[in-house]
Amino acid sequence: MSLVIIGTFNFDTIETPRARREMIVGGSGTYCCLAASFFTNPKIVGVVGEDFPEDTIELFKKKGIDVQGLEIRSGKTFHWEGRYGDDPNKRTTIKTEVNVLKDYRPQLPVEYKTSDIVFLANIDPELQDDILAQVQKPELIAMDSMNFWIKSKASSIFKVLEKVDVFFANDEEVIMLAEEANIVKAGKKILERGPSLIIIKKGEHGALLLGKEFTFGVLAYLCEEVIDPTGAGDSFAGGFLGYLDRVKSFKEEEFRKAAVYGSVLASFAIEDFGIDRFKSLSYSEIEKRFIEFKKMVSFL
Repeated sequence: MSLVIIGTFNFDTIETPRARREMIVGGSGTYCCLAASFFTNPKIVGVVGEDFPEDTIELFKKKGIDVQGLEIRSGKTFHWEGRYGDDPNKRTTIKTEVNVLKDYRPQLPVEYKTSDIVFLANIDPELQDDILAQVQKPELIAMDSMNFWIKSKASSIFKVLEKVDVFFANDEEVIMLAEEANIVKAGKKILERGPSLIIIKKGEHGALLLGKEFTFGVLAYLCEEVIDPTGAGDSFAGGFLGYLDRVKSFKEEEFRKAAVYGSVLASFAIEDFGIDRFKSLSYSEIEKRFIEFKKMVSFL
């Protein structure tokens, strides 16, 4: 099988109660493809400026990530600045500089169009719909979104959802999109609009998989200290989809395992600023933490 990830590759300036980091590499596509690379060789689609670090692109290649779809344009890379308080689940956007992302419309390389799994990471839903017009009968389509798009382009999101199998969103976004206060009712309401599975990310409280035929909850790894929560959700999606691409199966049992692997990758992402933890992470560490997850929830 094969996985293609369409997302953002950018610079983040992040301030937490512990420290501040200026212009570090981030983005939905970045976290997702690095997490997925521990299971498969993902393809990426996105745009960066001439200032995007060459060593990061080399890191992608070293991890087996296909960078053919990563376009380098004249100008500056997209930049986001945010601040976290004592609650790592809440952040405030300070600044957004679109730069080369302005007027960018993703174009998939020919060999990407036949990918088995397509992940539409957090980008404009109208662009997500354009991308789906370029692919040829993938076996699974997944998408993510955020409150900004829900507030401004909810109708466009619902249009894409009609064509999607898996929808990733946090609990606040699910409630906002469904206009339903109860998270389970909100999830079921969204399932009626197209997806067969919705994955509701709940930050430090884990995630809820709500399908038309099954429900499954997974814990978040018990971390005493969160260094940088940025990218945790994208890392979850990367681990989830990367595992599915490796096992070549979309059975309920594999969705459950994929969710645990997603939580494992998210738990590593938050241990350092930006993508630094992924640079030193080994697959044996991932498997060790997967086993620890199993022990935490086993009661027989």
